[in-house]
Amino acid sequence: MEGAAVIEELASDAPPNEALLNRLAVLLPRAALMIGDDIDPRYQEDRRGRFSAQPRFIMRPSSTSEVAVCLAACNAFAQPLVLHGGRTGLSGGHRIHPGEAVLSLERMSDVGDVDTDAGAILASAGTPLQTVQEKADAAGYLFGVDLGARGTATIGGNIATNAGGIRVLRYGMFRAQVAGLEAVLADGTVLSNLRGLDKDNSGYDLKQLFIGSEGTLGVVTQALLKLHSKPHDTVNALLAVPSLDAAIALLKVLRVRLGSALSAFELMLPAAFDGVVEFLGVPRPFSTKAPFYVLTEAEIRQDGSELDSFTACLMEAIEAGSVEDAVISQSRREFAQLWDIRDSCAEYVRSRNNITGGDISVPVSRIGDFLKASQKAVKAIDAGTEFILFGHLGDGNLHYVISTPKGRAAIDRVYRLAAEHGGSISAEHGIGVDKKPWLHLARSEAEIAVMRRLKAAFDPNAILNRHRIFD
Repeated sequence: MEGAAVIEELASDAPPNEALLNRLAVLLPRAALMIGDDIDPRYQEDRRGRFSAQPRFIMRPSSTSEVAVCLAACNAFAQPLVLHGGRTGLSGGHRIHPGEAVLSLERMSDVGDVDTDAGAILASAGTPLQTVQEKADAAGYLFGVDLGARGTATIGGNIATNAGGIRVLRYGMFRAQVAGLEAVLADGTVLSNLRGLDKDNSGYDLKQLFIGSEGTLGVVTQALLKLHSKPHDTVNALLAVPSLDAAIALLKVLRVRLGSALSAFELMLPAAFDGVVEFLGVPRPFSTKAPFYVLTEAEIRQDGSELDSFTACLMEAIEAGSVEDAVISQSRREFAQLWDIRDSCAEYVRSRNNITGGDISVPVSRIGDFLKASQKAVKAIDAGTEFILFGHLGDGNLHYVISTPKGRAAIDRVYRLAAEHGGSISAEHGIGVDKKPWLHLARSEAEIAVMRRLKAAFDPNAILNRHRIFD
């Protein structure tokens, strides 16, 4: 039977292929294969509560060689797979389709010691992001990516989606953190380049193909990650701002005065800020109410000059009226409390009803026009829509969260307006399943055609994360 026909057959509710299961049972350790009643329901969990089918079976390899065995066997039988890391994705890529088996990398959680000569660390795909952060911190380094789901999100998933987070302004996306990569293709071929050379122009840099490909081209198993020198200290400030223009003007000033010491510049609209403060049950940091709230952070080096510049910029902004109120952290405890407000926005919106969320990016210079146009368009669909927006203003990324029973129509307008304003429908969450209908707004026909050709070349039987990004 041809591969495509086998795939269609496997998409039915028929039981798993016994010959495939027998092969896997012989080749894998007992703990690496789960079948039938042994399958834990956690594999069907989705942070947005959407349907995920019962998997045919689950493979839990603990090494690159075991991943290669799993993929080679499933490819021979054209068994479609969905890849699982921490299952924290917000575009539905991890949700199981009928007929799919799960390849979970949760047992691949080894992380090496920090290489102090290279300023790098080797981590397996199932390693939680927070583990890498803590290892780096203990060795006097800093890992450049941070996000709210740090305790659950895995390195492999972060690479697959090219995760961003709160410090892209300073350190860039996850792609910028990857010095070397190991991945396994659908047929079991292992591609490994973990040398971490700063200069290597020997042909194609293949690792770039896997970063942001959402597991459709291969399975990332290990990564050599770049580390950064840890700042002497960090300081943050929560600001009440009278307008978006004022926030963007302050961002420009801080960029000029602080340079690379400016590490975060986050935005929250009142529905997000007020809602999360009430959700957490904490006092408001200040009594002032404003149409926009900013949380900004600066890294302080040994001489402390950045702290002086940071404080001076904020005081000048207050005197000029472009900041209406401010709280500057005076201790590690206060620093963490301010970040907790921003970090808890996602958890807060998950507690709400009729929530629809979009992860968009727009050039910072056009965010004001985009917000006005999008809010007007959404209100035309449902005048009672609540805008619970928050995000990373410093890099133009907004988590466009709205509460409305007409979410599908509303988010369609948001995506179209983001594209019209020179932006993207996915800043850092990927396309997955949920954003497929809008991919054409961000990528041309030619670009999508090239993506399809890459997919066909790397995974001709289409077993890896089928129906993700495109059909």
